[in-house]
Amino acid sequence: MPSKVKIILRNFITGHLMDYEIQAHDNPLAGDWIAALEGLITNKHVLEKNFCWHGFPKTMRDLSYLCHQLNKSIEIINRSSTQERWMVAGLDPYVIEEYFSSNAVRFPPDMGTPLTEELKSQGARPELHLAYSLKHGIMNRLHNHFERLQGTVGDLSQYYIWADDDAKWAIRQLNLLCHEIESLCLSQRKAEFDPMWIRPSQITTWLAAPRHDLKAEHRKLFNVNRYDREFGHVYMHWAQIGKTLYEVWRDEGAPDLDAATCEAITHLKYYSGEFDVEWGRSVTRKDAWHVAEQAEFAGWLDKNGYDYEDHAGLSLGYLPLGTIDTKAAFGTTNQAEVINILSDHLDIFRVEANGKWATYDYHWSDEDWRQKQIDFLRPGYRYSSGV
Repeated sequence: MPSKVKIILRNFITGHLMDYEIQAHDNPLAGDWIAALEGLITNKHVLEKNFCWHGFPKTMRDLSYLCHQLNKSIEIINRSSTQERWMVAGLDPYVIEEYFSSNAVRFPPDMGTPLTEELKSQGARPELHLAYSLKHGIMNRLHNHFERLQGTVGDLSQYYIWADDDAKWAIRQLNLLCHEIESLCLSQRKAEFDPMWIRPSQITTWLAAPRHDLKAEHRKLFNVNRYDREFGHVYMHWAQIGKTLYEVWRDEGAPDLDAATCEAITHLKYYSGEFDVEWGRSVTRKDAWHVAEQAEFAGWLDKNGYDYEDHAGLSLGYLPLGTIDTKAAFGTTNQAEVINILSDHLDIFRVEANGKWATYDYHWSDEDWRQKQIDFLRPGYRYSSGV
């Protein structure tokens, strides 16, 4: 009998609780995921509450707040004590010069309406339709700072190894806040001009979550699901650092791949007890525009020496874990109504799986939240330290 996972959500202001259940699929990956999730619950891992809810247009974590947090993390990285540790280790200084604000990361609303397919067919110029659009240049530079400072799972950067605990934590925030800002800007742009296509999601991750080797039988699901992403469905979280081929194609303008870019691309090696929930409108192979987009992606892959049909080998797609009965949980299957209900409960309070449970009675706005994360991560920091 496939397992169920119960997620209890809280309105942090009023304390009101609500819940939904995930019906896990009956396949080997879902079974292994449940077992790994039980481990996270039993071993009392800290739920990463500052990274749970992406792309919800109405959120306490608005763009000004996210940019402020990003600047605070950069200040920790740029401070003299961090730079001195790196110089003692024989490393060149690494200073991040960018300063982040709402206007720095996206275009203002007076830059013209978004470019629709109809306007494209009429020969409209993309540069005239930038209202609320993300400024990809500065965000790509931010992610590049993270990649250089952090390194990869198997090859940590010397900057990360020699950083103190505060700087290690700050380096991690560069990546988390980069992705959170990107998803928020995209959904707020959609909310303004095309609300049916806002793409909120729930990224359910724990600090220091153990990773397990992805098995061949798990990889077969890439061939089955491919890039289908459905409302109220649950998918394996990408439990490693690095960009996918699809992200490079989509976010960086389909570049010709050079050695440096290829080094930053990762194919999925691991699974964990972490998971993502898609709360956006379903996008599947039933959508003609999605099929056309995938054809363009396949052409780019072929041009760069990759085979689009090798979904399992190249980790092309999303690995499905289960589904949520939105009617039972929210009283409706209407996406907009579900998002409105969720928007008032953006705090995971409790997780239950196969008789095991954990309560997470803390919040990302707590004064000790940063220190709570650092304390939990400190054993890993010590393991990867050059000191």
